[in-house]
Amino acid sequence: MPTRTQVGIIGGGPAGLLLAQLLHQQGIGAVVLENRPRARVEARQRAGLLEQGTVDLLREAGAAARLDREGLVHEGVLLSYNGRRHRINLSELTGGACVTIYAQTEVVKDLIQQRLSQSLPLLFEAEATRIEGLETSTPVIHYTYQGEERTLACDFVAGCDGFHGVARQAAPEGFFKTYDKTYPYSWLGIIAEVPPSTDELIYAFHERGFALHSMRSSTRSRLYVQCAVTDTVEDWPDARIWQELHLRLGTAGWTLREGPIL
Repeated sequence: MPTRTQVGIIGGGPAGLLLAQLLHQQGIGAVVLENRPRARVEARQRAGLLEQGTVDLLREAGAAARLDREGLVHEGVLLSYNGRRHRINLSELTGGACVTIYAQTEVVKDLIQQRLSQSLPLLFEAEATRIEGLETSTPVIHYTYQGEERTLACDFVAGCDGFHGVARQAAPEGFFKTYDKTYPYSWLGIIAEVPPSTDELIYAFHERGFALHSMRSSTRSRLYVQCAVTDTVEDWPDARIWQELHLRLGTAGWTLREGPIL
């Protein structure tokens, strides 16, 4: 079990794993501590659209083989305003840049497999509890693993464990500022077991609220509807979700495909 490394990385999501691989390519050692089990990390549903810079970086890291095989490349996007659509050719306007549909879940799976295949340290169910000496040249991460309290001495600590993570809480007072903006609405998102109804994303403005048609793959659709902040899941049975999606995304000569909501 490593007790010393150059960079201690807290968080085994896409940020922490990709950072670890880029450091490895430069000959810099790192240990990744992830507090969740591997199965849960690989099942977490997150965003699925990758911008060109992200795809390029994953390729540079040697982690894009499956992405290049299975990712859905989009050269444009559709904007809808009360049923009238306009396509923006992103690739044409940006000198060839595209976006790629490839779920973050799959990116994480690829990065985990890459790191483990290289026999590099990645600990699951290793919960960082505090960071000692963060403002010194020898910070120490305290964490629990396999029921025991352990320490990891580092040259640097990379906090990749999100807004509620221990790394952010350990930052010195005044190190950063936090700004909040609360909108008077929410989004309800679903994944449906049905092929996408269009080849590109649709962002729809409608008098009843926003809607988005996206996708996770060639067989699964990802859709969103704007709703009230006070709404609960019980307020949105499947029939109501599809009804609103048809209304907000609809346009002449086009049909929204329905399927089981996962």
